Amino acid sequence: MMRVLAIESSCDESAVAVLDARRGLLAHELWSQIDLHRQYGGVVPELASRDHVRRLLPLVRQAMQKADTSAANLDGVAYTAGPGLVGALLSGAALARSLAYGWKLPVIGVHHLEGHLLAPFLEDPAPGFPHLALLVSGGHTMLIEARGIGSYRLLGETRDDAAGEAFDKSAKLLGLPYPGGPQLAALAAQGRPDQFDLPRPMLDRPGFDFSFSGLKTAVMLAARAAPLDDQRRADLARAVQDAIVDTLCGRTLRALEHTGLQTLVVAGGVGANLELRARMTAGAAQRGAHVYYPRLEFCTDNAAMIAVAGLQRLQAGEHDNSRTGVRARWPLSELQPPRAAQP
Repeated sequence: MMRVLAIESSCDESAVAVLDARRGLLAHELWSQIDLHRQYGGVVPELASRDHVRRLLPLVRQAMQKADTSAANLDGVAYTAGPGLVGALLSGAALARSLAYGWKLPVIGVHHLEGHLLAPFLEDPAPGFPHLALLVSGGHTMLIEARGIGSYRLLGETRDDAAGEAFDKSAKLLGLPYPGGPQLAALAAQGRPDQFDLPRPMLDRPGFDFSFSGLKTAVMLAARAAPLDDQRRADLARAVQDAIVDTLCGRTLRALEHTGLQTLVVAGGVGANLELRARMTAGAAQRGAHVYYPRLEFCTDNAAMIAVAGLQRLQAGEHDNSRTGVRARWPLSELQPPRAAQP
């Protein structure tokens, strides 16, 4: 049995969690930088890094206090080692490795996407292996056959924009504030169906890849074709959401049939979209499959998911050596199942 402290700092969320293998999640703290970056319309990397430096150590204190945990009760430290913004990653890595060194604990750098894939394991019941995973966020849209921890086969991915990016850029075209994705989903609830005819890119093609750049262009043309009053803006938001959800569900359900798997995991920030959840759950049920989601607060970046991934690898005896750094780019295909660390 182990207890780990985890730190997440890959982009614009500063987060800390404490996870116990027997008792579960004892604490998770998060500081969002949305207000800091809103005036710029997106994340400014240098500002994100500086804010992580200010916020992370107080969050560690808060999480340790809430979990009623001291350094003597910990068995390891996990942190996000990539992919992400280099400066932001270094902020979390430096703190995590310093704490582990001072406390004489093993430390492990975690792949951010593996954290997302394992976020549903915080729930009860948790999914089993093997399963199909749709990882869908602002930076990634991927279909993955997950055979076990660290054993992932990529079936398809986006060829250009990710689904979350399509949400955010469409929201900006509609004049919605940052962050745009949740704003667009809220506005879509007031929209009427079938008022705009937007494409479902690549849905009629074989395979499991995605593409959303053509949809973004179609939204731009529709928004510029005529002035949008409040109702027409809501109608266009509804059309955007329907197009993205149709595309995600169509490709994912096709992959379920292709693989013959009966378990589906949907993870990442777009996994919090309620329309996507409703449509995906219904479509999977028609095929006799069951869908697992993280709770809404664990769809976006958080340290609880990093704790889950770190715990699995620390329990297997894996840990970083002194030369381990962070990686802005880190293909998921390079991950391996947990293995004992070499001297």
